[in-house]
Amino acid sequence: MQVCYFASDFHLGAPTKEQSKARELAIVRWLDYAATDATDIYLVGDVFDFWFEYTAVIPKGFSRFFGKLAELADRGIQLHFFYGNHDMWVKHYFTEEFGMKIYENPIELTLYGKRIYLGHGDGLGPGDRGYKLIKRFLRSTLCQWAFARIHPNFGIGLARFFSGKSREGTEHEHQFLGFEKEWLYKFAETMQHAEPHDYYIFGHRHLPFALPISKGTYYNLGEWITYQTFMKIDSDHPQYYRWDGDHAISYEPPYGRE
Repeated sequence: MQVCYFASDFHLGAPTKEQSKARELAIVRWLDYAATDATDIYLVGDVFDFWFEYTAVIPKGFSRFFGKLAELADRGIQLHFFYGNHDMWVKHYFTEEFGMKIYENPIELTLYGKRIYLGHGDGLGPGDRGYKLIKRFLRSTLCQWAFARIHPNFGIGLARFFSGKSREGTEHEHQFLGFEKEWLYKFAETMQHAEPHDYYIFGHRHLPFALPISKGTYYNLGEWITYQTFMKIDSDHPQYYRWDGDHAISYEPPYGRE
């Protein structure tokens, strides 16, 4: 039986080293929990607050997290990683070390007869035009080549500075903005008319919720700085949970907020 876990937006490395380490330990315990029955674990973007994969250098930190991924891979659990807007510069290291499947863009899955559209979610929908333009540049070979020329001591510090500035502009991330301003909802609603799916599963938005659309549902996975939420699929209906540090607690996401 296929048992799939989904989580996103760990933002390891932020906002401080101490807070990140505490979150990393909680994530490692969650991975131990998931490993009891998981066949697949999907990490749906922004696992790191910043990541750049140099040819011969791996950024410091996250050793417990990486050790756990290696252990799960050795046990035969298939790991999956989606580019996020904070960690889009992943290349081959995770595949070589953990047999991890890497996805630059959203994918389609069929689980238990349900058609699922899955991805981090950044750049989808009608808004955020400025970011969409920047994203095209950041993903370019030229941009990555140029960044690799910068010494890691300076380059990583600079990137983490701008990652922090990016988070400062998300003061509304814990508020439902209304159906007309929730861009991922609008994307799912529009796509549903042209190419129907049963479920749309995204991260990026940071607010865990389930919003009904025509003959389907848009789920957001939330994030791990505040909510520690994740999803499990082992039947034809996704299940939401919250990780309290040692246990999984059933969680019912809101269907929109006034």
